[in-house]
Amino acid sequence: MTLPAPRRPVQIIGVPLDLGGGRRGVDMGPSALRIAGLGERLAGMGYAVTDRGDLAAPIPETRTARDPHKKYIREIARVCQRLYQQILHAHAEDALPIVLGGDHSLAAGSVGATADVVARRGAALGLIWVDAHGDMNTPATTTSGNVHGMPLAALLGSEPAELARIGGRSPKVDASHTVLIGVRNLDDLEKQRIRDARVHLFTMKDIDRDGIATVMERALALAGAGTDGIHVSFDLDVCDPSIAPGVGTPVKGGLDYREAHMVMEMVADSGRLVGLDLVEVNPILDVQNQTAMLATELALSAMGMRII
Repeated sequence: MTLPAPRRPVQIIGVPLDLGGGRRGVDMGPSALRIAGLGERLAGMGYAVTDRGDLAAPIPETRTARDPHKKYIREIARVCQRLYQQILHAHAEDALPIVLGGDHSLAAGSVGATADVVARRGAALGLIWVDAHGDMNTPATTTSGNVHGMPLAALLGSEPAELARIGGRSPKVDASHTVLIGVRNLDDLEKQRIRDARVHLFTMKDIDRDGIATVMERALALAGAGTDGIHVSFDLDVCDPSIAPGVGTPVKGGLDYREAHMVMEMVADSGRLVGLDLVEVNPILDVQNQTAMLATELALSAMGMRII
């Protein structure tokens, strides 16, 4: 009889960060995911789950935006720095961190920490960024000043500097190991930045034409080639609003229910997952916690839930 391989422990970290976007409410995302039973359902799959609670994060009503090109950047950087340390701690305990957002700017801390852990082993991190948006704006290209549109730029480059320099090493990830999936809403200047950066991009058109399984096979091959693990940063707005109404920046024409699950199921099948973000769940805009329940189901798929 062959015994199943032991499952890596899981640490859940809530980040109620609501400074990076233009609509309030994503600070309640971590609570919504817990109410949907994420921790309990992971434990039911056989994982040893530790919930580290929520990091402290200020709300916009108590702060001043200051620079209109990178609003609340100091406060966001402080939260990301605390998350960075928490992620380092999780990896030091050989746990897989699952980060519950909160807006997507938190990925500067979560992905950045995982990348630095891998770099200390002399290796590189693969990154799969699943999002309706590119998140590749900088203070020089943004039209809104919302920092949740900038974290991937900070991970790949030097701006915004307050996020890029977290942990000291920059850039954190290489464009050749970075894959964007589900993109369908880009700012004009951001399009050029993505072209110049030469990250791998699979838009919804690619998914429509080739199918999600083919796209994920390519994405996993690209993110996995020469890397020591893959971090998945999943923004729920990549899903169509018909299945994920509770997000801050909904865009029609997104992933359907099965496509979203196929993304996560193939991540699980790869055996390469080393970190997971679930971000931009906004309960204020949701319907009966539908989006948080979807995010929970997707996390379970990424962690290897099977039909049989």
